[in-house]
Amino acid sequence: MRRRIIPYNPRLKQLARDLRNNSTLSEVLLWKQLRQKQMMGYDFHRQKPLDEYIVDFFCNELMLAIEIDGDSHRDKDVFKNDVKRQIRLEGLGISFLRFTDIQVKTNMRGVVDTIAGWIEAYERTHP
Repeated sequence: MRRRIIPYNPRLKQLARDLRNNSTLSEVLLWKQLRQKQMMGYDFHRQKPLDEYIVDFFCNELMLAIEIDGDSHRDKDVFKNDVKRQIRLEGLGISFLRFTDIQVKTNMRGVVDTIAGWIEAYERTHP
């Protein structure tokens, strides 16, 4: 299967690097589960620039973005921006899984199982 290239604003490259170097605890914890193709052999990247945005985790082969929403995402304006951003990226063919910061910190098994279940469903429909 050929990977689709999603272009991004080059000005986001340094910001993505800064975000990787200043990850939240929940991002670090989930990254330990996703890195080095540990998630069913798929290659995930963290703080990945896509279009005009940066997503927490992204797998190009699956066209899957994974986001971890902390307390700030409960703010009305932040939530509206999240929705706008997700709609834009879904328009480029990207699917999203969203987890709260608390889910990642307190129920990693459930988070990992949800991601694995999504991947299994994807593999059944995209042989």
